[in-house]
Amino acid sequence: MNYTLHQLLILAKVAECQSITRAAEALHLSQPAVSVQLKNLQEQFKIPLFHIRAKRVFMTDFGNELVQTTLEIAAQLESFNYRAKGASGKLSGKLSISIVSTGKYIMPYFLQSFLAQNPEVELRMDVTNKAGVISALDHSDAELALVSALPRQLKIAELPLLQNHLFWVVGPQFQIEKASYSPEILKTMPLIFREAGSATRAVMEQVCDRKKVGGTKELVLTTNEAIKQAIMAGLGCSVMPLIGLKHELASGDLQLLPVKGLPVVTQWRLIWLSTRPLSPVAAAYLAHLQNNREQVYEEHFAWTSAYLHPVKL
Repeated sequence: MNYTLHQLLILAKVAECQSITRAAEALHLSQPAVSVQLKNLQEQFKIPLFHIRAKRVFMTDFGNELVQTTLEIAAQLESFNYRAKGASGKLSGKLSISIVSTGKYIMPYFLQSFLAQNPEVELRMDVTNKAGVISALDHSDAELALVSALPRQLKIAELPLLQNHLFWVVGPQFQIEKASYSPEILKTMPLIFREAGSATRAVMEQVCDRKKVGGTKELVLTTNEAIKQAIMAGLGCSVMPLIGLKHELASGDLQLLPVKGLPVVTQWRLIWLSTRPLSPVAAAYLAHLQNNREQVYEEHFAWTSAYLHPVKL
């Protein structure tokens, strides 16, 4: 047999995408090039590797076994390459992190200096909601995770990074006339929620339940950016993390509504499974954070202190 690792990796990508077209896009190859490589690979085996029905690719049992073997070989080769780089005295390897969507406002700042000091480290960061983050951690798709609410179903260790302050936010159309408002004012406005599985939604639901608040109607949007635009357009109000509102607050496009009892304060934490050993790269990154997180706060997040005057009950 005369097949190559390149052909096997193409097969693995096709199996993942279930489509030759999408696999070609992911690999930055033309569709004919992928088709030719698959044809050449299939010719090496008398047993079918896959079937195509309605433009979807379905792997045979034999094809799945070959894909699994390919992924194992690729992982071993990747590990070997990292060890070879490490022999030169430089830290190298993969740093895999899954973060909740609002974490995108803070995580890059906590990564910048570490990656600058360790150029051989490869970063893989996935941005999703809380449920997706916990799933990635549980299934070892990510070694570290950034959350603002700890999962109860996993045994985890944690490193606190930054406080997370959540406020009621309104658009520029709203005339704030008082130093503080009763939560009753929220009954006069549409409320905009994040999707189910979002930690921000969970906080908003808790606040609404505790204060017995129900708006004139409810909207559900799936990203913080979409909620920002909706609030600026005057579609309603929402509970949002202060950390992602710097530019909109400075420009006057958004305002913090001084509702009694807010802000709600949670904690941004980097977590990992305590039942699994950390890779050398992840361990080095956590040690770096221990020594540098206060400096990151002073350089990038000290501005939040100007807004942190909780409205008393």
